[in-house]
Amino acid sequence: METHFKICQSCGMPLEADPNKGGTNADHSISSMYCSFCFKDGRFLDEGITLKEKIDKNVRIAMAKMNIPESEARELAETTLPGLQRWKQNTANT
Repeated sequence: METHFKICQSCGMPLEADPNKGGTNADHSISSMYCSFCFKDGRFLDEGITLKEKIDKNVRIAMAKMNIPESEARELAETTLPGLQRWKQNTANT
């Protein structure tokens, strides 16, 4: 049975905020784990990115798109991302 998540397990975005309602698996079904900004056709769109790089990317996006101050955005990213499935399963991406 597939688990349904409330936030993307790669970037932390609320899945309900995803205009496509989730990324796509290899079979083109909707992913219940990852958003469409992170995952398409069963692959990460930013394959090879490290956790540190993903945190930096999230900070830039939060500052630009949501007007969150850098210190707040960094604290949120640094506390959220390491606990998500993508990053827990692959500790080599640190």
